[in-house]
Amino acid sequence: MSKICVIGVGYVGLVTGACLADLGNEVICLNRNQEKADNLKEGILPIYEPGLEEIVHRNLAAGRLLFTTSYDQAMEEARFVFVAVGTPSGSSGEADLAHVEAAVKGVASRIHQPLTIINKSTVPIGTGDWVADVVRENMPDPDIPFWVVSNPEFLREGSGVYDFMNPDRVVLGSTDQEAAQRVAELYYPLQTEIIITDLRTAEMIKYASNAFLATKISFINEIANVCEALGADVMDVARGMGADHRIAPQFLGAGLGWGGSCFPKDVKALIHMASTHGTNPSLLRAVTEINYDQRKRAVTKLRHILGGFRGKKIGIWGLSFKPNTDDMREAPSVEIIKLLQYEGAQVRAYDPVATENARKLLKNVTFGTDPYEVAEGADAVILVAEWNEFKQLDMTRVRDLMKQPVLIDGRNIYDPRRMKELGFTYRGMGRGYDEAGQPR
Repeated sequence: MSKICVIGVGYVGLVTGACLADLGNEVICLNRNQEKADNLKEGILPIYEPGLEEIVHRNLAAGRLLFTTSYDQAMEEARFVFVAVGTPSGSSGEADLAHVEAAVKGVASRIHQPLTIINKSTVPIGTGDWVADVVRENMPDPDIPFWVVSNPEFLREGSGVYDFMNPDRVVLGSTDQEAAQRVAELYYPLQTEIIITDLRTAEMIKYASNAFLATKISFINEIANVCEALGADVMDVARGMGADHRIAPQFLGAGLGWGGSCFPKDVKALIHMASTHGTNPSLLRAVTEINYDQRKRAVTKLRHILGGFRGKKIGIWGLSFKPNTDDMREAPSVEIIKLLQYEGAQVRAYDPVATENARKLLKNVTFGTDPYEVAEGADAVILVAEWNEFKQLDMTRVRDLMKQPVLIDGRNIYDPRRMKELGFTYRGMGRGYDEAGQPR
């Protein structure tokens, strides 16, 4: 059993803290927001993440998981400190390290025993060395030993608990191999491959991994656009590609592109780092451009069918950037809705869990209580996030509720031929259409 402090209670920090507690450690999570800390002490979570609430409640009851706003309390017995605060994009795409710096200074000023500081936040290459310098400049007793370890996270929102407990690998980087081994011991119960390297390589593994996955999605979206032009079906193309073990089927789902807190921020940061160090990240720039073009492409499809949006009522199914999360950061729905509104559309939207977060971002949108309410009287519906709820709808009822049965399937969850049989004017992403614009 280890005594651990986790700074930050967002997606990464809260999942990390709760799961480490569930592995039998004593964990205290630090957040400076008193209301959020008080809510967490009562088991009220600030985010939606499947399975997380149960783990938090179980470990609160067992006394292995605590929440505080006090650095003194958090640091009192901790031998490991995980820094899991936000690193948002700056004006030029660079990662903003202000929260990391504040957290590290707060830790450094209270070091009173040997301590291992673990960077869990996604940080630019070289941040581990910088953190060590910040600690040395702010610690009261320079003779107390400390170590810095990079431990990038690979948690997917919507399956973060599963990913933590069933990792493909754990990456650790440090200038001190013994320090990395001590952190590795925290992960031994997970029985996974542990990769130990130097600080900068560990930091780069995170960026390279996310950039590659983003590239894979943008690649299949570009292929989808070519499929539409040539009359092929990207779903079958992706299946044929994914059967090759060198390619694999994951992240070959054509649609509206990637969003969320990681891919957009990390790709921008990697572009910035590459550019400022004299390389030309042209592939990464293209990956980003393709991604954002997908949202416009869906709107263009609908504009072509309706002849414009002035006075039209458009329904939106799914608001979060992906299913099983309430996260609206870089969600395709936001850009799509704003494009529709700019051209005069009236928008009604529904999401199973993200509505309250969406209200903060979207103006003049009517929020429905279910998919059918959104479809009622609509000139068209755009499916944006592929929640399971949308996969088993009574599409005959949907058709009858709509003013015009026009469906833009932004995630390719419906069968084009079946939608055609039901009387929908249907458009997917890269599905292949005949000269009349109907599914083949």
